[in-house]
Amino acid sequence: MSHEPPISLWPDPRALGPVTDLYELTMMVGYLASGMAGKLATFELFVRKMPANRAYLVFAGLEQAIGDLLRLAFSPEQIAAIRGWPAFRHVPREAMDALAAMRFEGDVWAIPEGTVVFPGETLLRVTAPLAQAQWVETYLVASLAYPTLVASKAARIVSVAGGRSLQEFGARRGHGPHTGFLAARAAYIAGFDGTSQAEAARLLGIPASGTMAHSWVQAFPNEDSAFAAFAQTFGGAATLLVDTYDTLEGVRRAAAIEPPIPAIRIDSGDLDDLTRRARAILEENHRSGVKIMVSGDLDEHRIAALVEAGAPVDGFGVGTELITSRDAPALGMVYKLVELDGQGKYKLSPAKRTYPMAKQVFRQRDASGRFAGDHVTRADEIADGEPLLVPIVRGGKLVEPLPRLEAIRARCREQLAALPARLRPLDARPDYPITYSDRLEADASRLMSPRERDQAGN
Repeated sequence: MSHEPPISLWPDPRALGPVTDLYELTMMVGYLASGMAGKLATFELFVRKMPANRAYLVFAGLEQAIGDLLRLAFSPEQIAAIRGWPAFRHVPREAMDALAAMRFEGDVWAIPEGTVVFPGETLLRVTAPLAQAQWVETYLVASLAYPTLVASKAARIVSVAGGRSLQEFGARRGHGPHTGFLAARAAYIAGFDGTSQAEAARLLGIPASGTMAHSWVQAFPNEDSAFAAFAQTFGGAATLLVDTYDTLEGVRRAAAIEPPIPAIRIDSGDLDDLTRRARAILEENHRSGVKIMVSGDLDEHRIAALVEAGAPVDGFGVGTELITSRDAPALGMVYKLVELDGQGKYKLSPAKRTYPMAKQVFRQRDASGRFAGDHVTRADEIADGEPLLVPIVRGGKLVEPLPRLEAIRARCREQLAALPARLRPLDARPDYPITYSDRLEADASRLMSPRERDQAGN
């Protein structure tokens, strides 16, 4: 296992203290001013319900979440600006000084990255002094929800691609440049083979993949000269985009290049028909070794249809639909207080009920090694199955080096292979069984008033 520090994907990872919601800062300062900041709090992060058209999720983003969590700090300029905001003008100076000096010194338990997970079960648990535990809420939810969303989408695409090459092409379609890093990493964890985002490829060691734009072809006097120049410059790495003008004529011109190019890409039109006709042209020109790659607003359903139809496609480039997870673009990930100085805390809000006390999740498998169900218990309970939450941070320091990207990718591959057959189809119902221990149920009942018990029953 590597001893390199976790990789940050932020331009300045040393000044992330205010990368949070304002109400986190007001609560932190309020706890400091009220003498409550040192109370030991446990918060848990989980997903409330499955997004539309999903039967499982792939947990991703933990390396960056933890690495930057341990770097959280306020710069002097940030503290000076916060002091001037209306909400903080009358706060005791001692509280603001404590905010300026704050670092995360708590404990974190989490399910390893690349694990298949389900709603309602604890994915990450923070135990820390109350102000510190509150501080990290917005940061952790934002750091984990989006990569989990993209990894889950990518896993669906991998599941229908039939082993064909998959390249992440979403950088220009994401909601801001930073998403290109996160999506490239999340897609690679879930089984994609490469990314077009150059800096993500360099920084994370993901294979870089790309072809050319239509503008290259348009910039030359004609398609022949554009193809010839590209092939001469890039040789064995040249993939020619053949649909700028007439797709099949572009294929013929690409097939005539000597020595043969490795691949062509088709980015528009009826991909089933065009790839069949393109393959025929390549064969006629003794170019059977030239691969055909396709792109153009592909998602798992279009890819599944092409694979099922037997279209002669060797690889897919997927951009917009992956980086935005367009069919399910949000994930209801939350972070809730469950324990304070040893006393259980809970919510009874409609559809938002939580269980008190710190928890563990045990995963059970059937005789064939497939997932059979998850059992949520108190953290101090023992149950059958594999305990999923493992210690990541203790006293503000890593317990051990985090796994590197290839190990996370391998875990994800094993996890997806262990999914029950009924959860694999694209239209599968999210019916994975999750149960809660008798002690958790008893804790919840004990802490409720009779009226609250009646409300929970309804």
